[in-house]
Amino acid sequence: MVQWDDMRVFLAVAREESLSAAGRRLKVDPATVGRRVARLETVFEAPLFVKSPTGYALTDAGQRLMGHALRVEQSLQEATEEMVGQSTGLSGQIRIGAPDGVANFLLPQVCARIARDNPDLDIQIVALPRVVSLSRREADLVVAVSAPTAGRLTVQKITDYKLHLGAAEAYLQSQPVITEVSDLSAHLVTGYIPDMIFDKELDYLSEVGVERVRLASNSASVQFNWVRTGSGIGVVHDFAIPSARGVVKVLPEQISLTRSFYLIRHADDRRLERLNRFSEALCDGMREEVARLEAQT
Repeated sequence: MVQWDDMRVFLAVAREESLSAAGRRLKVDPATVGRRVARLETVFEAPLFVKSPTGYALTDAGQRLMGHALRVEQSLQEATEEMVGQSTGLSGQIRIGAPDGVANFLLPQVCARIARDNPDLDIQIVALPRVVSLSRREADLVVAVSAPTAGRLTVQKITDYKLHLGAAEAYLQSQPVITEVSDLSAHLVTGYIPDMIFDKELDYLSEVGVERVRLASNSASVQFNWVRTGSGIGVVHDFAIPSARGVVKVLPEQISLTRSFYLIRHADDRRLERLNRFSEALCDGMREEVARLEAQT
């Protein structure tokens, strides 16, 4: 007989790709996690994971079981909501995945306000310089900079946001004057590592016309800190500028980029009222915060 506790452990290992990480997530020791997985493999008479250089990867049998396990998990979530009913506030844990730029400079204040209004709610922000996987349940919902075109997902546009070239005033005072785009060749430019740009919408410097990036990182926050500390010039989010005293826009009339944020969710989660209400609060909060911060630049 398959027990839900064993399936819950299976899902944790599939998502974390590690016995120890799954144990931390479930608050049990890795040995217990290994025994639960072994028990499932005995029941199904098939290996569910194979140890790879990057961790535990699902076998074909594991992939098939994953679909069933996710549907069971989904049904339990729906049953809990239906039986408990809709309270006046949100509760439980909700995890948001987002690129590190929005996760550092926008989501903290938005989520803090939601948390203050909902004392029983725990919010987790997974900040990664890559696409966060919903299929592996790395998060309950994702803020992305482009809309996916495949998968059983729901996509909602949240808001547009602006980006400009930015630099610290101290840097500009000590370097050659910039009056046009061609002057950037004489400056130390910061940006993404070209072969680690995980979304075409982040390829800002190609659009600007800059060919050489002398200080590069896969993290938008690292790039912004180079700009903030006067190490160079780079494309920055307008909503991040108010957080750094002395950072100003450069060539704002010539270079102005517009991008959009999207909220991505599992299609099946549309029936979860708790996530629906949280998503609405998150989108409203992000729109308000982007407008408030951009008005200060």
